[in-house]
Amino acid sequence: MPAQQPSPPPQALVEQVLICFDAYTRARGARDSLLSGGRVSPREEQRAFDDLRRVIEKLRDADTSELYADETDDRS
Repeated sequence: MPAQQPSPPPQALVEQVLICFDAYTRARGARDSLLSGGRVSPREEQRAFDDLRRVIEKLRDADTSELYADETDDRS
């Protein structure tokens, strides 16, 4: 049985979410571009959305406790 690869650290997943979100918003914005070279197909837009959804699911499933480990409660 192959060994499972360790999941990436939550900070790396957050960075992946931001990258995928940027790619999706660019694809979405280019959908109606006036320049034909800047347009993307519905398939490309869907692929960008699917990538974003997949990495968000990974982040949801990750142990995010270390994301908040450096924060301190200054309300006392």
